[in-house]
Amino acid sequence: MTTAIETKSRHETEHRIPSSLLEKRVLVTVLGCGGTGSAIAAGLPHLHQAMLATGHPHGLDVTLIDGDRISRTNCVRQPFSESEIGLYKSTVLATRINLFWGLGWKAMTVFMDESWGHETDILIGCVDSRSARNAMTRTQTFWNCFYWLDLGNNADSGQFVLGQPENGRNKSLGVRLPTAAELFPELVDPKLDRKDSLPSCSALEALERQEPFVNQTLGYQALAMLARLFRYGRLNYHGSFVNLRNGRTAPIPIDPRVWARIGSGGKVVRHEQPCLDPKK
Repeated sequence: MTTAIETKSRHETEHRIPSSLLEKRVLVTVLGCGGTGSAIAAGLPHLHQAMLATGHPHGLDVTLIDGDRISRTNCVRQPFSESEIGLYKSTVLATRINLFWGLGWKAMTVFMDESWGHETDILIGCVDSRSARNAMTRTQTFWNCFYWLDLGNNADSGQFVLGQPENGRNKSLGVRLPTAAELFPELVDPKLDRKDSLPSCSALEALERQEPFVNQTLGYQALAMLARLFRYGRLNYHGSFVNLRNGRTAPIPIDPRVWARIGSGGKVVRHEQPCLDPKK
C-alpha cells in the first residue's frame, strides 16, 4: 500500500503537445474493446467533436482493435446485447459509432502480437493481461507513436498514464513523459499474470469481481485529460489514480523528481498498487 501526494512540488512543469498533432488528422488506435476499451470507444466521438468545435482542422481518425468475440458474460458489464453474442467486439462498436455519428472509423478483428505495425499517433492500451501489455511495448506501433495512454483497473479502482515512448519521435525531447511501463515495471511483467484474478465465468461473478462504472469512470477521466491536451495544448499532469471505494483521485504530476521516486520504488503518487483486471 502506498500513499498519494498531498502537496504540489515546486519542480512540477507543463507538458506541451507536439504542434503537428494540432494540424493533422490524429490517428488513434484503441487496443482492446472490453469494459474499459468500449468506454473509451464510446467517448472518443465526443472528443472528436470537441476538437472540431474548438478549431482543430481534422479531429480524430480511430481504429478499434480486438480479436475477441462477444460472450454472454460480456453482456452484464460491457455494452453488448444478447443479440450480438458471437460477433466481434471491435466491429460492433465501430459500426454503432459510425451509424450514429456519421463517421468512417475502422475495426480490426485481430489479436495484437509483436509483429503488429499499425500506424498511429496515440496508442490507447486497454489490454487484458500483463503479457499483452508487454508484447504491445515491443511492437513497431509502440515505437512509432507520439503517445501511449495505458489504462488498468481492478474491482473498484484503477489508473491511467499518458506516456511518450522513447522512440524516434520522442527521444530528443527535453522532458519526455515516462510511460506506464517505465513508472511501474510490474505492469509489463508476464510472470505476475498468474497472480491476477481469472476471468469471470458467470454474470454474478462478473459483478462480484468488478463494481459497476469503474471502467467508465476511468475511461472518461482519461479522455477528459486528452480533451484538455488538445484544447489548451498543454497539461500539468499525465495520469491519475482513481478509487471508487473512497471517492479519491490522485493525479500524477509532470515532475521529474516524482518520476524518479516512483521508478526507484518510492512510496508516492499511488493510492495503492497499480491495478490490472484480466477482463477490463
